[in-house]
Amino acid sequence: MTTPETSTSIQPTQPAHHPIHPNTTLGPVSLTVAQLDRSLAFYQERLGFQVHQLTDNMARLGAGGPDILVLTEQPGARHVRGTTGLYHFAVLVPSRLELARTLRRLAETRTPLQGFADHLVSEAIYLADPDGNGIEIYRDRPRAEWVYEPNQQIRMASDPLDIEGILDELNGHDEPWSGLAAGTKLGHMHLHVAHLDDTKHFYVDILGFDLMARFGPSALFVSAGGYHHHIGLNTWAGVGAPPPPADAAGLRDFVVLLPNQAELERVLERVRGAGIATEETPAGILVRDPSRNGIVLAAKEVTKE
Repeated sequence: MTTPETSTSIQPTQPAHHPIHPNTTLGPVSLTVAQLDRSLAFYQERLGFQVHQLTDNMARLGAGGPDILVLTEQPGARHVRGTTGLYHFAVLVPSRLELARTLRRLAETRTPLQGFADHLVSEAIYLADPDGNGIEIYRDRPRAEWVYEPNQQIRMASDPLDIEGILDELNGHDEPWSGLAAGTKLGHMHLHVAHLDDTKHFYVDILGFDLMARFGPSALFVSAGGYHHHIGLNTWAGVGAPPPPADAAGLRDFVVLLPNQAELERVLERVRGAGIATEETPAGILVRDPSRNGIVLAAKEVTKE
């Protein structure tokens, strides 16, 4: 007969967590669009992106520093709902003043907006590009103002945004629009996934991101180095949602940038040990999460900026 003491000694243990390096960041996000000229006009005129490189069917954009966005034209690409893939990519501006300048520009160009939110750790504006690709423009509050729950997860919410307070930042700043400020970068990615349990295993147990917050059974947020989140993951397109079809506009992949080659190899060892397929690309090593979302793993020291 098994005693309670004996039964507790044979309970399964949780896998050891091997954190991804705290200096891990995100590189550019790559999207499929239907008409490159139309997309370039939107991203340059409405949001202030600069074109870093342009070919017949591809453009690399940013704010003058590292690339933030790569657009690839696929004529006939269409916006598809109810699949895994992009929920939004999030562009982090360096200050509340820059968020106010962006908001003023969007108003001046009468750009349709989808919403606003105060997430406690950040303030955000939401919209979509001409292909329906979701975009968040946001600024972070200082880390000293972030609040952590007793379980060490970070406190986030979707409260109403103080739009008047943001626009008040413009007082005394009547400079003409000059585009995205230097230092603007890809702050985080937010993805539709099919199931949260295998998604958590992939991003936390294999890649090594830390779980920062979980919203009930439908969303979780992971990061490196204590950031509120580098990647958001949700099942809001439907539990068990399929990958998008080949003719869909939207996410191609995004880059997870490790600080050096040694850290990249540590992550790749776990990826290959889990039996996950890898593919070498010019940007790095392409892997796919359980929902077929593409992630390129790369080392910063060998990445062009």
